Amino acid sequence: MAVRNVFKFFNLSTQDWALEARLLHWITFLWLFVGLAVLFSASYAIAEASLGDGLHYFKIQILWICLGLIGFNLLVHSPLRYVLGLANWITLIILGLVIMTLLPGMGTTVNGATRWLVIGPIGIQPSELIKPFLVLQSARIFGRWENLTWTTRLSWIGIFVLTLVAILLQPNLSTAALCGMMLWSIAVAAGLPFSYLFTAAGTGVMAAVVSVSIKTYQRRRLISFLNPWADPRQDGYQLIQSLLAIGSGGFLGTGFGLSQQKLFYLPIQYTDFIFAVFAEEFGFVGCILLMALLATYGTIALRVAIKTKNRVHQLVAIGVMILMVGQSLLNIGVATGALPTTGLPFPLFSYGGSSMIASLASAGLIIRVARENCGADVVKLRSEG
Repeated sequence: MAVRNVFKFFNLSTQDWALEARLLHWITFLWLFVGLAVLFSASYAIAEASLGDGLHYFKIQILWICLGLIGFNLLVHSPLRYVLGLANWITLIILGLVIMTLLPGMGTTVNGATRWLVIGPIGIQPSELIKPFLVLQSARIFGRWENLTWTTRLSWIGIFVLTLVAILLQPNLSTAALCGMMLWSIAVAAGLPFSYLFTAAGTGVMAAVVSVSIKTYQRRRLISFLNPWADPRQDGYQLIQSLLAIGSGGFLGTGFGLSQQKLFYLPIQYTDFIFAVFAEEFGFVGCILLMALLATYGTIALRVAIKTKNRVHQLVAIGVMILMVGQSLLNIGVATGALPTTGLPFPLFSYGGSSMIASLASAGLIIRVARENCGADVVKLRSEG
């Protein structure tokens, strides 16, 4: 791997890549640029009013994107066997950071959830950073399940469960549920016995029920999701404002930068509910195009998984597809009222450094899978005298 590729953010030399790798590469950057434009629009007014600098969130997001692109290029240009070899240690290190958020005096609480570690002026969210490494490590374990001893199997199952429990205790039900579904889907794709899968699914559902039963605010979110107009000034306010924004977009939208709901009506409009701003400004047509982008990304990712002969690499592709496309659809479902209100960011759209780095790392992983597994075999032809 040439060192220049690590710092070359826009690597245009993709002629020797497989078609799927090139398509995923350019779709990722299209997705990233659209998200950056929407973030600029969604965050400018609130940043100007609260911080005196309308570009505050936009400039910080660009810094996070630059850091994320370094990791993206490292993964795109590094053989997967090296990355997979480090996945177990990195997963354990980030799990340690997740657990640190639960220790008194270590984690930082925002909006009732202790999900952040603040190091000087920088805040990181370990539950976001661990996502791509959960994909890698679960692909390693489930992809080689038959060759592992029961000690190794149970050890890593215990680590995965500990990760989900630690995230759930922050509390972060949405991220725990997403990671659980991703781990379960990779296990299904790996062909694990159905008795294991059903037991895991039942345990996960029971854990979610217990969490909702214990956490009052989670029950209130579920109730407000079913009928937000029952409490339009408190629990239902956020969803109602999101629905008003989406409905105001109409067929063609109000136009870029012309959203009204982002002007101090819609809360956290540049993070969890950024899709509502997008829908208002670009309308039904813009939403259809965004869904087409997600569908195209998911289709190519599935094609990569199908063409991949290496079982572990195949599971990595499936896991990344679930993270990128599945999380996007969950975010859209929350903004449109189809799902309970949760704190899942929109990959490559929402403001946040940890989410951006994790999303770009995930995108880099699947491009690397495509590069290694989707290229055509080169056959030398004998020259005739």
